[in-house]
Amino acid sequence: MELTQKTCKEFAEILASKQAVPGGGGAAALTGALGVALASMVANFSKGKKKFISVEEKHKEILEKGEELRERLLALIDEDAKNFYPLSKAYGIKAITDEEKEAKQETLQSALKVACSAPIKMVEAIYQSILLHEELFDISSKIIISDVGVGAQCLKAALYGAQLNVIINLNAIKDDTYKDEIQEHIDELVNKGSKKADDIYQKVIEKMNC
Repeated sequence: MELTQKTCKEFAEILASKQAVPGGGGAAALTGALGVALASMVANFSKGKKKFISVEEKHKEILEKGEELRERLLALIDEDAKNFYPLSKAYGIKAITDEEKEAKQETLQSALKVACSAPIKMVEAIYQSILLHEELFDISSKIIISDVGVGAQCLKAALYGAQLNVIINLNAIKDDTYKDEIQEHIDELVNKGSKKADDIYQKVIEKMNC
């Protein structure tokens, strides 16, 4: 199922249905893609303006990074859905004997790590997208600065959404070394990213009101 090929209406309808995917992970990735798309829009509108001629190369750099991150997050919608199927099958394995239970647990633990991989990548890409908005703030036309704030807050929501999808899988993983490493990595990015998103939002409010 290529979810990224659906229309907005179709995607929302599937998300609202009883189907297992897309779920929160796909929604987080899409929200992140929309958030970074707003950075690109602001850069496109600001690039070439007389006031910002001196930073035109920076605008071009932001546009290149923005396109890469948007495509990465969109790809993660389908990757997240694809990675869920091995986990759903693992949960459904019938196991009666101790041998079967042990085999099921091994399969389940492997599938949980696979299911974790896409939301981990989402957190990383979303954090990088927030940094783009941070770079963009001082080189954005004031008439479109509100979209920097909207983009940052979309990304904050996406960041928390992706984090929740990491945690739900981590909680069932028994490899403590893996869990600790991932938890530390994700917590750091989420804490820093959410603070940056809020700082950007506050600066946007102040700039709009001055």
